[in-house]
Amino acid sequence: MVVAVRADVVESLRAKFAAVLPHLDERQQRLVMAGEARSLGHGGIAAVVQATGASRSRISQGVAELEAGEAPLGRVRREGGGRKSLTATDPALLAALLALVEPTRRGDPCSPLCWTTLSTRKLAAELTGAGHRVGADTVARLLREQGFSLQANAKTVEGAQHPDRDAQFCYLNDQADAHLSCGDPVISVDTKKKELVGPYRNGGTEWRPAGAPEQVKVHDFIDPALGKANPYGVYDLAADTGWVSVGTDHDTAAFAVETIRRWWRSTPIAAIRTMPCFRKLQNPFAKVILSCSTSGPRRTRPGPYTTTLPGRAL
Repeated sequence: MVVAVRADVVESLRAKFAAVLPHLDERQQRLVMAGEARSLGHGGIAAVVQATGASRSRISQGVAELEAGEAPLGRVRREGGGRKSLTATDPALLAALLALVEPTRRGDPCSPLCWTTLSTRKLAAELTGAGHRVGADTVARLLREQGFSLQANAKTVEGAQHPDRDAQFCYLNDQADAHLSCGDPVISVDTKKKELVGPYRNGGTEWRPAGAPEQVKVHDFIDPALGKANPYGVYDLAADTGWVSVGTDHDTAAFAVETIRRWWRSTPIAAIRTMPCFRKLQNPFAKVILSCSTSGPRRTRPGPYTTTLPGRAL
């Protein structure tokens, strides 16, 4: 015989479950209702059914789980429950995806997709058209599981090289190490990316009042009155410091030499006097190692860069 639970108890349970159950998953709801049913004793299951509208079998299943003393599963469904993965229901899906992104077919005009169009959305559309219904998120997950990642182009393919190229760089490295160990300056110089002067769009973000971005020009056409800014960088290897000179002149040998001269003159005289090259020679700059690329105004064929540097650096 089932003992009836008082009506006020049922109303109290109804209010409690209405507040708590919406925040729980399926298994947690079942166990909470089963715990209340067990605490009420005889007639507890009937009272919980009346308070929640849940089926008697669902609450009985929860009671059985509690009485069995099972450890927490750490998941909503038991292992193997829920919807099967697409690779299980469609075994040919993964092979079809790998055929589209196979590196040996990249750029092949016979391939359905070229390497420039390998986005997850287009891959998903291509697979769906081939009979494999799949979404972009699933394509991204499958690619990650197969060891793929978003990759940018890497500049590794070079043209013809001089047979002594490695020996030349080894010599330069040995010379730089020797001068650094003696306290003589070793610098690396290069022209940086030219920038348009004026209110032009640039990458990056900054903190500003919400809805008030800085207004810039729509088109990046050069302003004839302002021109471009040419940053020229000098990196001191020993001091691990950088120095940048910005000019409006063209990227010429004279501009490069002037930048190095200004860097040298900006160096504190106390630091220069401690350099061995200052104590040994009348021309301290004679023992400064200069590393730069041989392109543009620094190419070795014309003479302005190499002939002007010793005379104007100081």
